[in-house]
Amino acid sequence: MKRGKFHVKQEYFIEAEGGQAFKMKKGQTVRVIDVEGEQVVDFVVYKDGDLSERIDPGVTMDALHSYKVTPGDILYSNKYHPIMTVVEDDVGVHDFFNPACRPEMYELLYNKKDHRSCYENLGQALEPYGLSQPDQYYPFNIFMNTVVEDNGGMKVKRPLSKPGDSILLRAEMDLIVGVSACPCSESECNGYKCTPIKVEVE
Repeated sequence: MKRGKFHVKQEYFIEAEGGQAFKMKKGQTVRVIDVEGEQVVDFVVYKDGDLSERIDPGVTMDALHSYKVTPGDILYSNKYHPIMTVVEDDVGVHDFFNPACRPEMYELLYNKKDHRSCYENLGQALEPYGLSQPDQYYPFNIFMNTVVEDNGGMKVKRPLSKPGDSILLRAEMDLIVGVSACPCSESECNGYKCTPIKVEVE
């Protein structure tokens, strides 16, 4: 996809299985880049100045009447306010269904204790901004390929993102953003291998 004019103001290279948080002003854009391909990014945003308002996958699907987004589509907050807009998207396949992975999930599904998780990555990254860990994070799972079957079944398949693929999002209010390079190598979620991501803020 041809990319528009973009002047990088902040740049973050997030190691495999790591997390990062930062602030954005209304109107700024953020590009999330899959460096090596097939890497899911758990992405959460909160309204700067009112941490009770956050991105809400369920509300977004309700407002859009769809679980898929395309450039021009709005992502909504839990208060039904526009919080981000999709500007560009190289992949077109992302996930609104799954919560952030957490240690309890790895113990239940993979019989592994104390596994690194997006829940902990986001908690550690967002703590300096005054956000305590909630009961659960419900992120916009960038590049995650969840297939919904006709019988209602859901399967997480390998991401379709290739090296260098990205999504560009515009802030519709002042935001605090948290991202996690998902540390799940036990399934197709990240193609059985965890790799880094790159984030560029206008």
